[in-house]
Amino acid sequence: MVFVLLGGILFVQAYANGSFIPDYRAENITGSGQVDVPDEILGGGPIVNTTADRPQSYRLPARTIALTFDDGPDPRWTPEVMRVLDKHQVPGTFFVLGNQVVRNPEMVRTLAANGHELGVHTFTHPHLTEIPGWQRRMEYTQTQLAIAGATGIRTNLLRFPYSSRADAFVNQDWPILQQAGELGYLSVVNDLDSRDWERQGPDGMIERTTPQGYSGAITLWHDSGGDRSQTIEALERYIPMMKERGYTFTTVSGGLNLALVDAGVTGTEAGPVAASAGERRRGQVLITAVRAADGTFALFGGLFLLVGALTIGRTVLLFVLALRHARQRRRRDFAWGPPVTEPVSVIVPAYNEKEGIAAAVRSLAAGDHPGGIEVVVVDDGSTDGTADIAAGLGLPNVRVVRKPNGGKPSALNTGVALARHDLIVMVDGDTVFEPDALRRLVQPFGDPQVGAVAGNVKVGNRRGMIAKWQHIEYVIGFNLDRRLYETLRCMPTIPGAIGAFRRAALEYAGGMTDDTLAEDTDITMALGRAGWKVVYEESARAWTEAPTSFGQLWKQRYRWSYGTMQAMWKHRRSVLDKGASGRFSRRCLAFLTLFGVLLPLTAPVIDLLAIYGLIFLNRTETALAWLAMLGLQFLTAIVAFRLDKEKLGVLWVLPLQQFVYRQLMYLVLLQSVATALTGGRLGWQKLTRTGLEQPGGPGSPRPPVPVPTGTAAVRQVRR
Repeated sequence: MVFVLLGGILFVQAYANGSFIPDYRAENITGSGQVDVPDEILGGGPIVNTTADRPQSYRLPARTIALTFDDGPDPRWTPEVMRVLDKHQVPGTFFVLGNQVVRNPEMVRTLAANGHELGVHTFTHPHLTEIPGWQRRMEYTQTQLAIAGATGIRTNLLRFPYSSRADAFVNQDWPILQQAGELGYLSVVNDLDSRDWERQGPDGMIERTTPQGYSGAITLWHDSGGDRSQTIEALERYIPMMKERGYTFTTVSGGLNLALVDAGVTGTEAGPVAASAGERRRGQVLITAVRAADGTFALFGGLFLLVGALTIGRTVLLFVLALRHARQRRRRDFAWGPPVTEPVSVIVPAYNEKEGIAAAVRSLAAGDHPGGIEVVVVDDGSTDGTADIAAGLGLPNVRVVRKPNGGKPSALNTGVALARHDLIVMVDGDTVFEPDALRRLVQPFGDPQVGAVAGNVKVGNRRGMIAKWQHIEYVIGFNLDRRLYETLRCMPTIPGAIGAFRRAALEYAGGMTDDTLAEDTDITMALGRAGWKVVYEESARAWTEAPTSFGQLWKQRYRWSYGTMQAMWKHRRSVLDKGASGRFSRRCLAFLTLFGVLLPLTAPVIDLLAIYGLIFLNRTETALAWLAMLGLQFLTAIVAFRLDKEKLGVLWVLPLQQFVYRQLMYLVLLQSVATALTGGRLGWQKLTRTGLEQPGGPGSPRPPVPVPTGTAAVRQVRR
């Protein structure tokens, strides 16, 4: 619904801006002969009537001038023209553009109220010979509706764009003149053209609009289309001068009525008439639609600048702080503290994880951490035999605990309560660790201020396009960001796939809760608020199974997005806290709000404006702007992949990611925001798994790593 609405708004904007009409070319008005145009029209006056069977034309009586103005109303110059006319108490006839009327309805209303006349100058100023008949009718009708919506009247005066004198009509113009008559319009050209658009000075304008002798004339001026200061100056001099010569100023309809009287035609009077109630209503709807489209487009322009600023700002921060983080870690003298050799308890909450539980538990039990590893598998009411599979592995350092289904936080708290050691690692049941991952993961606890450590999550199943896109996202959007967050001391999330905690920190923060669907984000924020350092250890790598279908991906990201928003809402008041809690919350929630919510929500503006620009604006400039944004993403991706020691070959799918994957993420976040705003509740969204064999297994770029089991695993753990 949102996309249909936005598409409709952009369509209205494009129509009002004349994006559906051919570009004007000077050769359009040269024509190809005048044999089709009747002689009484070519040799007649500037008012052409083709409403009857026999075409007629009329001139204004002697010593009569009609001042006509094209292309308005303009918010800057139309009031100035009206001021001059009202000052000298002369009326004007304004041939208005519909797309200007809908944007300045109050001004058009003032023109009519002050006794000035309105005429149709089409809606978007096309060259009428270049568009089909139905589009010409729409140009007239929409302008007529705009006038009716603004003033409550309708007019029968029509002036074609790019028209001049009656003797300049060519064969291509005659069908248009006939069609105008069939629609009830009088076509109006001019006798004398000020050519004020040339801006060659008021003297020339006055000279060109001064009739020979005392003949009447319809003069052409402009109240829009650029700087009209010379037009204003010329009118200030022209009107008094012509009055001194005995001229009377009137509207086009007023001059036509005088001409009809002189011709002995009675019972006929030209001029505006009241619009019907239906025309007024439709006109008001048209005005509202275009103004709403203008407002929305202006909003899009502001959002475009915001997205650009946020994107560039985030990229600069990532480059500066993530690279600083990488340089710091690569220093030869870098160390968290003395080597950590304390034993580790690994908690594996599992609910219907039969596909991956065996590989996950084997990889954990076989880790090379020298202090010893205890694996506690907490089966949370599985119905697929997950607990039996884990117990059937027969690994001596693995315990399997069964409990009724109570959710992941409940399973994690059970595991923590049963764990024998003070260093606790939490692992998802579908995650496979590299042999050295546990040892590397707990080394930051050599710093007594560190309360939790985030590991490096890698996508193990990279064969499909969807999985490749997630692999890129994990490397750029998660692991590169964590370097930034650690540097700024505002890490928002320890990933559920690989995260380590001090028992004291967990207990101080109150343990895992089910207040949100993102218990990992909730506990990480609680630890940060409590003053613990939360760091990222990129060398501790674990492989997880990414969703392989759009449906599964949607479920996972919907839960992540909604759960993160819940966590942000839960901790929102802490931004006012003093000390460590306030410092952490202000940084963390500000970054999540700007880059986790606001930027993804507004980023679709880039795509919408890109589509709009490719269709309706300069295609080259639009394409270059879009490619510049893509180039910025490529640069970020290359930096992230280099830091993570990943091969760059997969980045060939990054451009494709912009057209499918990114749009899906927009929709997921949009639905999450809608759910949050409406107070809806969301379930856990359990995913379907196929299982990973081992680190570097199917779909992974790494070669298979043998994972010892049984007695060999015990010996490795003891070593």
